[in-house]
Amino acid sequence: MASMIFSDCSTTSRLLPLSRSRTQYGVVHVQRCVPRYLASPNLSFSSFGCAHTPTSRFIVTAAMAAETRGKVIDGKAVAKKIKEEIALEISRMKDAIGVVPGLAVILVGDRKDSATYVRNKKKNCETVGINSYEARFPENSSEQEVLKRIEVFNDDPSVHGILVQLPLPSHMNEENILNAVSIEKDVDGFHPLNIGRLAMRGREPLFVPCTPKGCIELLHRYGIDIKGKKAVVIGRSNIVGLPVSLLLQRGDATVTTVHSRTINPEEITRQADIIISAVGHPNMVRGSWIKPGAVVIDVGINPVDDANSPRGYQLVGDVCYEEACKVASAVTPVPGGVGPMTIAMLLSNTLISAKRAHKFQ
Repeated sequence: MASMIFSDCSTTSRLLPLSRSRTQYGVVHVQRCVPRYLASPNLSFSSFGCAHTPTSRFIVTAAMAAETRGKVIDGKAVAKKIKEEIALEISRMKDAIGVVPGLAVILVGDRKDSATYVRNKKKNCETVGINSYEARFPENSSEQEVLKRIEVFNDDPSVHGILVQLPLPSHMNEENILNAVSIEKDVDGFHPLNIGRLAMRGREPLFVPCTPKGCIELLHRYGIDIKGKKAVVIGRSNIVGLPVSLLLQRGDATVTTVHSRTINPEEITRQADIIISAVGHPNMVRGSWIKPGAVVIDVGINPVDDANSPRGYQLVGDVCYEEACKVASAVTPVPGGVGPMTIAMLLSNTLISAKRAHKFQ
């Protein structure tokens, strides 16, 4: 795929509002259901589903997929709703047993983008009521210093989740540092044992990686069925491509992975009912790649030069939105799609960890 030519594509997103109205034959129908990932610390695949009880959660039914061609899935609105649910559950936990979930973030170096991500995570923790802890290290810190701090957080009962902000400086062994995080506090879901359990039938990971989990949660929140569908995942990274493929398989989809050595990727992708792209190439997936009525989840977030933008660039996805929205039944925007869901799932995983640690139902 590296040899492909990527042309410009307008990315003005047209968001699909999440309406609560009910009509007999309308595009959007709303159901109320309880999010099982908040009700129970068990992280089976079914925890992405919902039970029909009167709570604040909503789900847009599959009528959307048939009737709202050219619209996009509003990840920002869904993430906001999830954070409201998390805040309520944290309040219930605090009132019942006096425990508040805690998330520790380790930042090494002075990268502005990493500092921004950490600041955003801290702000979101405050929004839902999670205690946030932060350990900053200068660029020239030793790997051993970071490992010692991870050990402290591993042993701290007030910390239920540990996140190491990537990338790390080049002199540090990323694998050693990530593996040092206790599996019980691996809210990023990257520990080899968590990924291994995700891959094996009959086993359950303690945590599902946040971005893949967010992709699947979006599908479920919009009532988009996975079972029996043909799904194509573009990209095979350990962070998104691999785990999201495993999650789709757990949902009984027939999954094909498209990667840099795939022959005829356009032809293969065009067979998919569900496309999840996480390859990091701007506007690679064109309208001609998409089967009419398919659902497209765009994980890519790529800066491209834009002289008309005050920042000198704009963020675009892997998917050419203007073309995709004319063919697909639903598309996530960039920004405002998968990105907000990643943060929401990190908060969800931290809550799950605290509930598991204290056996709180």
